Formats: sequence, C-alpha cells, structure tokens
Amino acid sequence: MLKNKNGDVRSGWIILIAFTLMFVAQGLFSIPGSLLLAAWTNQGGAVPSGGILDLHPWFLLLAQGGGTTGGIIATLLIWRFINKRDLSKLGFSGPVKDLVFGLLLGAVSISVIFFILYVSGNVVLLNAFSDPQITVFTFSFLIMFLLVGIFEELFFRGYVMNTMASKGNKKWVIYVVSALLFSIVHGANPNVSIFGLMNIVLVGLLFAYMFDTTKSLLLPIGYHITWNYFQGNVFGFAVSGTTPYGIYEVDISEGSAILTGGSFGLEGGILATAMIIIGFIATKVYSRNRTHGV
Repeated sequence: MLKNKNGDVRSGWIILIAFTLMFVAQGLFSIPGSLLLAAWTNQGGAVPSGGILDLHPWFLLLAQGGGTTGGIIATLLIWRFINKRDLSKLGFSGPVKDLVFGLLLGAVSISVIFFILYVSGNVVLLNAFSDPQITVFTFSFLIMFLLVGIFEELFFRGYVMNTMASKGNKKWVIYVVSALLFSIVHGANPNVSIFGLMNIVLVGLLFAYMFDTTKSLLLPIGYHITWNYFQGNVFGFAVSGTTPYGIYEVDISEGSAILTGGSFGLEGGILATAMIIIGFIATKVYSRNRTHGV
C-alpha cells in the first residue's frame, strides 16, 4: 500500500506529506499578519461590515500573502530535500515569451467574458470606463495574485505533476489528479458552487496541458495571474468567491447566474467554460509555433 511494485514510495503518499508540510508552513508564515490584526482589535480597532480587508489591504499581504510565500518556500524545500531533486527540474526554465503569452491569454480571456456580459446586459457598469477607481487595493492585490499564481502553479503543476511523473504514473492520471487537487482546495472558498468547482477542474486541466506542452511553468503562471487579477481587480467580479476590489464596479444582480457565475465569480459561469476550452486551442497553436521557432 505504501510502496509500488518497484519498492518505491507511492507518489500519493509523497504528495500527501508535501501538502501537509506546505499547509503548516502557510500557517506559520501567516502569523505576523494575524498578530497585527489581533493587536489592532485589542486596541479597539473596529472591523468594518465589509470585512477585515476593508481595514487596510496590507493585512492581506501580511496574512494570506505571507502564508502563500510560506507555501512557495515549503514547496521548494520539499522538492529539494524530500524528493531529492534539483530545483531547476521543477519547471521554471523556458523562454520569457511563454510568460508573456500566458499573461496576454489570461487578460484577454477575462476581458472577452466581461464585454460579452456587458453588451448583453448581464452586467451593469457602475462607474464609467473613463473613471477607473485606482486605489491601494489595485497594487496590493497585484502583489497578492502574483504570489498566488506562482505558488499554485509551483505546487499543483510543478510539484504534483513532476512527482507523479517520476513514479511512472500515466499522463491522464497526472492531469486529473493535479486538476482535482486544485479544485478541492478551492472547495472551502466563500459562495462556492458545484459548477464553479467543475470549471476549476477544467482550468486545472488547462494549466496541466500548458505545463506539459511547454515543459515550463511560465505559461500557466502568466495565465493564472491575469485571469485572477483582471477578474477581481480590473472588472470587479468575485474571484472564486472572494471579495472583489476592482478599478471598475459591476452589478450582476439582474444578469443570468449561469453566465455571470453569480457570487462565486466568472469561474462559476458557462462563459468561463467556453474561454477555458478556447485556451486549450490557443495553447496548442502557440506551442506548435513555439516548437517551430515562429
């Protein structure tokens, strides 16, 4: 049960150990932000109705961002000292154009969804295009989503997929396990929906395909960053159920939830499904041209 027929520890056990250690590291690195919050409340600081983040966005970076940084560090250490593999084998190699294409593809995908919803009347823009509300959240969340994109791709694609591949698992199994784990960890998010989790499985498969076809984490990292950032901090939709702080504010109350994703965000809607599928096609075309040096 613990070992396979070759006498090697099964990849599932290794990933379970890594996930546990990574989770502990996240908790430890989030302590400074939690202590600061405790100090604030002990001194009579009021928590507004909108939640803790409305106090100041740097609480997010100190707590959640700190935890995400801890997850990155833990994943690198686990790969080096438990998997006993060189860090260069995790997948950070590759041309910068992979990152650029990923950033563009993620941004364009969310932008297309927004404009379809806007033109069809499923969302109402509450501030004019000429009046973006740029705040400190605009910059703090950029840092946060940079960390999230790096961490989640590093662990769920770089670590999980490489660990499973090193143990001889079939490619389809590697894809599915990586995507399912990715979706499961989002299951505790606010306003979670079944369709939203299904879309997260689908985008997890896309990230796996991006990583597999380019042998680099740069493309999925880029897509992941701008998919989240443009969804929440440009167009003002919830990101996997979390509160948006966009430069534009939208009202989805009169729109179709199957299109807008409702309170879970665009990932809970069918337009996201379509754009993710288009992402597979775009990645295939890009990787083919990349291989031929175009």
